[in-house]
Amino acid sequence: MTPSQRSVLFVPGANAKALSKAPSLNADAIIIDLEDAVSPAQKQMARTATLITITQPKWQAGKKAVRVNALHSQWGNGDVLAFAPEMLDALVIPKVESAAMLRDVRRLMAKARLVPGRPAPALWAMIETPRGILNLEDIAANATELGLNCLIIGTNDLAKALRCDGVSNNREALAAHLSRVVLIARQYGLTALDGVYNAFDDAPGFAREAKQGRRFGFDGKSLIHPSQIDAANQVFGPSAAQISRAKAIVRAFALKKNAGKGVINLDGEMIERLHWHSAQTLLDSLPAKGAKPAPRARKKTS
Repeated sequence: MTPSQRSVLFVPGANAKALSKAPSLNADAIIIDLEDAVSPAQKQMARTATLITITQPKWQAGKKAVRVNALHSQWGNGDVLAFAPEMLDALVIPKVESAAMLRDVRRLMAKARLVPGRPAPALWAMIETPRGILNLEDIAANATELGLNCLIIGTNDLAKALRCDGVSNNREALAAHLSRVVLIARQYGLTALDGVYNAFDDAPGFAREAKQGRRFGFDGKSLIHPSQIDAANQVFGPSAAQISRAKAIVRAFALKKNAGKGVINLDGEMIERLHWHSAQTLLDSLPAKGAKPAPRARKKTS
């Protein structure tokens, strides 16, 4: 079972303070960003600082990923060659528009000084252009070959490219594209992450958008500030009640009297095998010793 990716925080690779805090954060994944968050004058410095950060021995946060610069930029090839040999969970590729783009990344990774026996990082694809949306099924259909296991919708860049309002009225202008990312991710067994919420001081607004993303079917949300982590973990994580119900469903189907049944009566509700599958999937995603519901986001104090 793929570990949870409820909260995936972008950390600027040129921000020394943010980098120092990243290893101790309770996000499910950290993406150190070398692309949008770093000015041209800081690119080399950010790459060096990121290499130091990801090798910290006391990394307590979840997965480690790095968003590299685009291959067609003057920094992209160097980024891939520098980070492909490292102990990373993923390289995040910006503005992916075709499977061919990811094949180019894989070919370049093969030229890096890889460590024998160490698996190469997976690829996570940022989908943030009209062409990326249009070619999304071809990208996802080649996921196994490409080592691709996650799609991240880049709502800011996509709204800019579409010249639409990607914020107002519950992101109605982007709704079809959000649904398409989830639809194709489900078809090809990929993780789907919702875009960022820019107003990091607006906790109620973030909670509303995160809940909307959960309703769309996203597995988690990409974040721009540590203050958003707890709220994302809560929204995208199972509640205590959901865990308890999942356990009850699995126990009921395990009873001898229910062996071979496709549907059973559980507390006055008809439960089918598809409900058992969903319940088992939820339980498989929990830590081995069980899980507690995510903590509620703390209110800010003055």
